[in-house]
Order: sequence, then structure tokens, then C-alpha cells
Amino acid sequence: MPDQQPTDGLHPLDVLERELLYTLTSPDDNQPLWSLDDLARELECSEVSVTVRALHRAGLINRTTDGYIFATRSAIRMIQLVGHGII
Repeated sequence: MPDQQPTDGLHPLDVLERELLYTLTSPDDNQPLWSLDDLARELECSEVSVTVRALHRAGLINRTTDGYIFATRSAIRMIQLVGHGII
């Protein structure tokens, strides 16, 4: 998670949720599967499982039976509409 971006008073877990969604989505609609370990390394954060559970409960990500994670179609569309530049 980049330390340079302002958080506008957001809770650190909210910032992590946003960064995780950005990681799971791509502007070209090519949405890869991620493992929890890969996401933790990519985001340099050990609290990824908490964030994944929150986003899953919100309906923004799905999990496969073998534990991989991917963004829902609604999350992908939202990111396509607003882009990765929300601060």
C-alpha cells in the first residue's frame, strides 16, 4: 500500500479495501485470480484476510472453493466508471 497517497481521514482498513479492489481490477477487464498470500505480498500488508472478508460480505469480491479471490462484476464496473484514481 503506497504511503504517498493522502487518505482524506479514511480509516486505514478503508484505504486497504480500496487498494485491494484496485489490485483485483484492471482497466482492460482482464480480472485475474489472486491468492491471499499473493495479495498480502502485493499490498505489503498482513491484514488482507480481514479486508477480504469485509469486501466479500459487501458483495464486491468472490472466493473460489480453493481460496482464490476475484472482483465481482459490479466492483469491476464501478472501477471502470471511476477509475483507479479515487483519493
